[in-house]
Amino acid sequence: MQTLFPTNCLLCLADCESDLCRACRESLPQLPSEHCSLCLLPTKDSCICGNCLKHPPVWTQALAALQYVFPIDAMIHSLKYQGNLTVAPILANLLLAKMNHCPLPDVIIPVPLHPIKLQERGFNQALEISRHISRQINVPLLPHACVRTRDTFSQTELSWKKRLTNMQNAFECTTSLAHKQVALLDDVMTSGATLNELDKVVRKHGATRVSVWVIARAMPSSALIKATEHHQTML
Repeated sequence: MQTLFPTNCLLCLADCESDLCRACRESLPQLPSEHCSLCLLPTKDSCICGNCLKHPPVWTQALAALQYVFPIDAMIHSLKYQGNLTVAPILANLLLAKMNHCPLPDVIIPVPLHPIKLQERGFNQALEISRHISRQINVPLLPHACVRTRDTFSQTELSWKKRLTNMQNAFECTTSLAHKQVALLDDVMTSGATLNELDKVVRKHGATRVSVWVIARAMPSSALIKATEHHQTML
């Protein structure tokens, strides 16, 4: 939505009529054009990757707006650790732009924070992003349907393998989701362990189809190399 008065691009500070100018928006780090529909990592012909065939995640489909590299990582960091809540609707809009052909769920559930972390931060970044998306697509938001029962270690401090065990039994569901199609929303997907564990919980409470929505997908270094090589072959 355009404003009545000029503003400045969040990234380059150029005059524009939206949050991001056209040049910055077009330079944002997109996902590889061919990627696995389950884990979002690069794969040939957009087929489900071998790892997801061997160890499929619980969810039905995944959607991410962009890759978790600069400047998206800086924008998310500004929201989470600097309390810049004005960034939340901007990030939400980037995800909304990718949802043209995405089937809408019955409800949206943001990944919950543990009460200790929530008290420290003062807000849940996933919830703030979800509020804007919920209003824009007119899908109910269930912010209290799930709770985090364990104050787990930060996933960023752990290896990929340890992230899987770190999240075990970290969530509980307090609401019946019988026959509901659910979208779980988080800011970043790295290993997918957090979303996979929450997915298991909502399915135990009746959810029939679960999608995961994230603002950014972090790529392992090997995947980044493959994505770069693929991009270069397309030039």
